[in-house]
Amino acid sequence: MNQTVNVVKIGGNIINDPRALETVLDHFSNLDGPKILIHGGGKLATELASKLGVPQTMVQGRRVTDEETLRIAIMVYGGWINKSIVAGLQSRGVQAVGVSGADLDLIRAVKRNPVPVDYGYVGDITGVNAPALTTLLRSGTTPVFAPLSHDGKGTLLNTNADTIAYEVAKSLATTFQVRLLFTFEKEGVLLDVSDDGSLVKELNPVRYAELREQGKITDGMIPKLDNAFRAIQAGVNEVILGKAEVLPRLIERSTGTRLYHDV
Repeated sequence: MNQTVNVVKIGGNIINDPRALETVLDHFSNLDGPKILIHGGGKLATELASKLGVPQTMVQGRRVTDEETLRIAIMVYGGWINKSIVAGLQSRGVQAVGVSGADLDLIRAVKRNPVPVDYGYVGDITGVNAPALTTLLRSGTTPVFAPLSHDGKGTLLNTNADTIAYEVAKSLATTFQVRLLFTFEKEGVLLDVSDDGSLVKELNPVRYAELREQGKITDGMIPKLDNAFRAIQAGVNEVILGKAEVLPRLIERSTGTRLYHDV
């Protein structure tokens, strides 16, 4: 049987909470076997843009990345956040390396089509360098991905961290048993976002479509679940969504939302 690799994505709200992030790094460092961490951006880029006087534009909840905003994203995501996480993992005995998509040509992307909305320097992923990633994992190295890809022509691109998690997990599915965990500040998929007791413990595509139609699943959870179901369809063995601070319990399946195919 192929070795299991855990691909863990942590959301921006966890990045914004130093205590929660420390707990997540404790749990992540204790995971056995090869592992990958992918982080979002949090609010630091917005705060820095404000201090620098760089206006920020949001369209349908998504940031427009103009040239100045791209520079800020690279500094914050690929610099401060990424290297702080790597340092935290090193202090816990994890041989971690911080990477963007440009490092080792790990993630190629193309600039998103400006029609109907021009999001600027935002990347849509075209490929993951699975052989290079596999070499890192088999050497005992733990990659920590910033949400940045590149176009192969010298330009870095701001890229959705959930999509990076999906693409990375998918690329490894023929070599490893892959467990993909989308972790954030909630217990999992909730029917009522203000009530942790409304947790949906298991979700398949039919039930997901029903809940979307009923308006029970909306906003940022939709692209997250879309990526999660695509991962299963692409051969990822297991996808779990849940609270970042209880990572071991997610792996034990004692909490969180598990996705599956069967009706």
